[in-house]
Amino acid sequence: MELNEMLEVSILLDYYSNLLSDRQKEYLLEHFEEDLSLSEIGKKHSVSRQAVYDNIKRGIKILRDYEEKIGFYKRDLELLSELKELKNDFKLEKLEKIIEKNF
Repeated sequence: MELNEMLEVSILLDYYSNLLSDRQKEYLLEHFEEDLSLSEIGKKHSVSRQAVYDNIKRGIKILRDYEEKIGFYKRDLELLSELKELKNDFKLEKLEKIIEKNF
């Protein structure tokens, strides 16, 4: 998995981890946050490496499905972009527009 994908999954975990099953959440956090290998996670939970892999793959798909449907990460990226633009060229009207759009 590429670094960008790993970062994406880590961010999506911040948003949606509580919507996963306990097992998927635990495996994903151990793999992406604690940097444990699939084998290490398998040994820790007395399951096969393949079972860990399957749960992580399903968990990633679920996280991406939630983002596609809910879009919290996309919304926050857009807001960040608007705020950076506002920082470079501050106008009260722009600020009011951002506030109206987002809140």
